[in-house]
Formats: sequence, structure tokens, C-alpha cells
Amino acid sequence: MSGTEHLAPRPGIAARLLRLLRHRWLDGSAARRLPADAQERLAERVAASERLHSGQIRICVEAGLPLSYLWRGLDARARALALFGRLRVWDTEHNNGVLIYLLLADHAIEIVADRALARACPAGTWQQLALTLEQHLRGESLEDGLTQALAEVSALLQAHFAAPPGAAPAPGLPDAPVLL
Repeated sequence: MSGTEHLAPRPGIAARLLRLLRHRWLDGSAARRLPADAQERLAERVAASERLHSGQIRICVEAGLPLSYLWRGLDARARALALFGRLRVWDTEHNNGVLIYLLLADHAIEIVADRALARACPAGTWQQLALTLEQHLRGESLEDGLTQALAEVSALLQAHFAAPPGAAPAPGLPDAPVLL
């Protein structure tokens, strides 16, 4: 053992530092990747979707995880679950809210469905939807991927929780995407 080997960082620490740098480097890039006009179009699509069913859909795009998540080694799933609660997606009358969450720094997509919708759809449904969205995310067509994911989630909600004909949509969560 030479005298310098003890100074080399452990692989776990190096990987954590690289991840930390990647997440801090992208901080604030969610708004650049999803400009205001795209946000408006997505909000309109969410509103149109919610007129067809009793569910609520939220879109959240985050550039990088907060430092506390990085330090503890938490992933996009943990963050999506926390945001599902913080954004009140769980607080729907029929337990049929859906969060579509994108973490740009890790190219990670998480779709969190509330209990009633999760019971109605096989788990593979959400994984396939996330894979489709991931292809768009890697191809830099973020709005297109979110639009497709929104359409697919909307179709599932409409199939399982269709709004009665002529029913006015219940007031719900904001339609605009959340950018963090």
C-alpha cells in the first residue's frame, strides 16, 4: 500500500459527488426545457382532460433533487411520492389523482396514481407509460412526451372514472405544470 492510496475517494463518495454536481448544474433548467407557451398548452390539455373524468392530473418537472435528497441518497420515486402529498394529488374525492413527475438531472420519470386508479390498472401500465415518456425526454421533446403521457393517463381515467354526461367538472387542483 502506497502512501497516497488512502487519499483516493471511495467509489460511493465519488458517485455521490458527481450526482450532486449534475443536480446542482441543472438547477433552474426546468423552465428553460418547458417554456411558458408549452406550460400554457399543457395546462389547457389538463383542464380539457379533467372535463372527461372525475380524476385530477398534476404534472411536475424538476431540474434536480434538493440537497437533502441527494445527501441521503434518495431517488426520483421518493421525491415523486413526497410531491404527490405536497401537491395534494392524493386529496381527490374518488382517490383517483395522478402525478406525472420528471426529474431532468437523472432522466427519471415517475407516475404516481392514487389508490382507486392504481387498483384499477395493472402496475405494468404505469411502467410502460413511464418508458414511453422517457424516450421523449431523452429525445428532447419534453412537451410531446408530456402530452402523450397526459393523453394516456386521461384515457385510463376516462375508462375507469368517466364523468357523467353533462356534469360540470368539480373544482380541483391547479392545471398548470409545477416547475421546480
